[in-house]
Amino acid sequence: MKREVKNTVKPVRPGGTIGVCAPSGSFDLQSFRDGIVVLERMGFSIYIPDTIYSRARYLAGDDFTRGATLNRLYSDKRVDAIICARGGYGSMRVLEYLDWEMVRACAKPFVGFSDTTAILVQMVERLIPGVIHGPVVTSLAGATERTCRSLVNALAGSTDPVEMSSPVVLSNGRARGLLSGGNLATICHLAGTRFQPSFFGCILFLEDISEPPYKIDRMLTQLRMAGCFDGVKGVMAGSFENCSSGEMVHEILKEAFEEYDVPVMAGMDAGHGPDNLSLPFGTTVEMDTETGVLQFPGGE
Repeated sequence: MKREVKNTVKPVRPGGTIGVCAPSGSFDLQSFRDGIVVLERMGFSIYIPDTIYSRARYLAGDDFTRGATLNRLYSDKRVDAIICARGGYGSMRVLEYLDWEMVRACAKPFVGFSDTTAILVQMVERLIPGVIHGPVVTSLAGATERTCRSLVNALAGSTDPVEMSSPVVLSNGRARGLLSGGNLATICHLAGTRFQPSFFGCILFLEDISEPPYKIDRMLTQLRMAGCFDGVKGVMAGSFENCSSGEMVHEILKEAFEEYDVPVMAGMDAGHGPDNLSLPFGTTVEMDTETGVLQFPGGE
């Protein structure tokens, strides 16, 4: 069983300073500016390093620069929390440039999703607190009020239960474990590398966008055969946006985890869908298919 990530980060409330990193792809400037306005309306001060405007093909600068920027944001005592500019592609390329010991020592809330899953799951693996699967700056530009409210609550350290609006039970049961996971395609691309994650003892959250069912099947099969799901305690699926047949995706998810005999539930409003609720990764959670609620009881 994985040890719990002790939550030693300070809550960040309106008035605090959020630093912006860009570990993945280059971003649309207008969407970025609009997202910054949303954060400012929430009451946060924003610090934007000049380096995030760099460009290297489809990336927000070269690998070393993107990693160094994130390292500096962690070491900067003026920065209370960190949010990613966007997803896209590129976070896995900066993993070898991150100063993991320093990041752990200077832990603070870190927010991202989609491609930044590569960083999120590594932080959980390394027991680094403050990991939040939540919106990026560019996605905040058109975010719902529910998404924004959830982010504010997560930064403040809220442990209120998360109710699923339309839960779909694929396999009944209750489970308890560390919450981890994220974007399925990104996790799959880490398989076979020295950064391959293990979800032993975890409640595994999965989401994706624009992947046809057969590719979802292929990715889940690869991760299962690589042993990434060994010891998983439960599975909670978020939005699989624009992934063709929702029923077929659910069927594939149910089949992929049958051999583990764990509860599997779909319908969490997190990911690339209309609502992207912020989820505190690395903390102990309880899932119950009867209630469709994710609870955060804390460690034992």
